[in-house]
Amino acid sequence: MATIDELKKIRIKKLATFKSAGIDPYPLKIKRTHSIAELFSNFNKLKKSEKQITAVGRIMSIREHGALSFSHIEDGSGKIQTFFSRNKLGKNAYNFFLENFDIGDFIQISGILFKTKRKEKTIEVSKYHILSKSLLALPEKWHGLQDVEERSRKRYLDLIFNKEVKEKFETRSKIIKEIRNFLDKNEFLEVETPILQSIYGGAKAKPFKTHLNALDMDLYLKIAHELYLKRLLVGGFEKVYEIGRIFRNEGVDRSHNPEFTMLEFYWAYADYKNLMKFTEKLIINLIKKTNKKLEIEYKEKKINFKAPWERIEFSQLLRKYTKIDLEDLNTEALAKKAKELGIKIEKGASKAEIADEIYKKYCRPKIVNPTFVIHHPMGTFPLAKQLKDKNHLDFIQAKLADFQLIAGGFELCSAFSELNDPIEQRKRFEEQEKLYKKGFKEAQRTDKDFLEALEHGMPPAAGFGMGIDRLVALLTNSHSIKEVILFPTMRPKK
Repeated sequence: MATIDELKKIRIKKLATFKSAGIDPYPLKIKRTHSIAELFSNFNKLKKSEKQITAVGRIMSIREHGALSFSHIEDGSGKIQTFFSRNKLGKNAYNFFLENFDIGDFIQISGILFKTKRKEKTIEVSKYHILSKSLLALPEKWHGLQDVEERSRKRYLDLIFNKEVKEKFETRSKIIKEIRNFLDKNEFLEVETPILQSIYGGAKAKPFKTHLNALDMDLYLKIAHELYLKRLLVGGFEKVYEIGRIFRNEGVDRSHNPEFTMLEFYWAYADYKNLMKFTEKLIINLIKKTNKKLEIEYKEKKINFKAPWERIEFSQLLRKYTKIDLEDLNTEALAKKAKELGIKIEKGASKAEIADEIYKKYCRPKIVNPTFVIHHPMGTFPLAKQLKDKNHLDFIQAKLADFQLIAGGFELCSAFSELNDPIEQRKRFEEQEKLYKKGFKEAQRTDKDFLEALEHGMPPAAGFGMGIDRLVALLTNSHSIKEVILFPTMRPKK
């Protein structure tokens, strides 16, 4: 069997044959009268009229039978059989096709439609032109390849041979489109905020750092949309959203990629309870548009999105699955308990961070149906409001006015009533800075410009953040977000 390099040399010789025959193997001009999908939908009419059609596509198979040959070509809309005949094309043109065209080449063909004896819809070729000569052979057994990393590295091949993979990315596009439609109909304004930022903020994450030569200053890739979107609330916008790329210098696993897509929206004069109802409507609308019914299958489990969804307090969930009573333990005691449970705690982590790590390992994976985990401990989200008593004057316990939506073991979104007290926000930032100095590198940094914006006055508001990749993975029954990111971050192949 010929090696890859040997096959490439053969194809390069064929490329030279095209050129010596005065044929451009990568022509500028292309003609197409119908997509393959259009040929199928109008087949009977076109066949009866014997109208000459022109189609284009990649050659996916070639079967030679002496003076007759069959092939399949595929464009973005479908695949169709083509029929080459020595009598129709002439000896020279027929032989030139067989000798110089390969599977993987792009071709333009003209002819009429007919059905074979086996009733397969086919184009009888009267003319053909090369559109692009491929120099590397397509893998013959790509569909059976089990190396997930190789499929992610060479997504272009994965898309060619795996129809279900292509369908996942079509579903992803539809989900994003429907999110936009839903928010637009609810009078949210789509905006864009800086990716390069002088101070990173809005989430617990390690940033990517870069340098701007023109101004001789260090910058960071954004870890969240949040702080700039809130500036827009200060500026008078009441409903804003952004769908864009986020960059976090963190580990890679089934639910994390250093570069991912995040939806965030902010809603003035609303609170986290309003957001829970709105979130139900948003997700249910998405599922109806993409799945038709509210029950989906994920990893052999049935997930029912019928509203209303369960609500459970963070501390109750922790007690249920670990027997830990969060309110009775200080930071040191909780850290000791985490160590006993086999959880590695980052240096300088607060009590809330330690509790969150325990929850992620022992509680979240057990949640199947959509559930709002509410009232996380103080310190979990430094930008969220604290719960108050019925008169809204005094704080009650050390809990936040927030929720996370969990389904299928995935954290789909975080949301809360936004902290708009500039004095309290400054205090929270100072607490985070102390954690950072102790070694907790995911602590949030002090954004003085944001604090100044808050001092000008920000209306009460609710904010929402959702990872698009996790949502798509859940709705397409994908084990990892790597399967729904076209080009996930990969270690270079040696």
